Amino acid sequence: MNETYAFIEAEKTTHGIAFLCRLLKVARSSFYAWLAEAKPRAARRAADQALVHEITVIHVGSRQTYGVPRVHAELRRLGRAVNRKRVARLMREHGIQGVTHRKRRSLTRADKKARPAPDLIGREFHSEMPGTKLVGDITALPTGEGWLYLACWLDLATREVGPSPMKVGTRLLITRRV
Repeated sequence: MNETYAFIEAEKTTHGIAFLCRLLKVARSSFYAWLAEAKPRAARRAADQALVHEITVIHVGSRQTYGVPRVHAELRRLGRAVNRKRVARLMREHGIQGVTHRKRRSLTRADKKARPAPDLIGREFHSEMPGTKLVGDITALPTGEGWLYLACWLDLATREVGPSPMKVGTRLLITRRV
């Protein structure tokens, strides 16, 4: 309808408003109501543009990671009372998107038939001599080039962390998978 009313507004100098409304099958009162709302509509458009600028500043300040909930929370923290749906609409219209994290999925599946690994240190996480009890962990990190696997060792006596070389015959217990 906005296009129809805009057409009537543009052509009202060459033809009468009553004639154009009758021709386009639009109520004259509807056109006048639309015309009366022109100033508030322009003010709303200007307010939306100012809000889009604030949203863009917040989004860029977050290294383009904030989505609607965080941008809305930041605007409220700054004292700007604005509806979350309005923020969502403006971000959608201007192509501003946050980073969504991938759903975490398990990389391994437990073998139902396998026996559990024995607890070689008996849940005793203290040691008197360095190099006798080592525990380790491994985790997989997604990167732009693929998966990166990070493994580390912890000596229970000295609490030293690192991929230190193990002595032959040293037993290792991986306590958990992250």
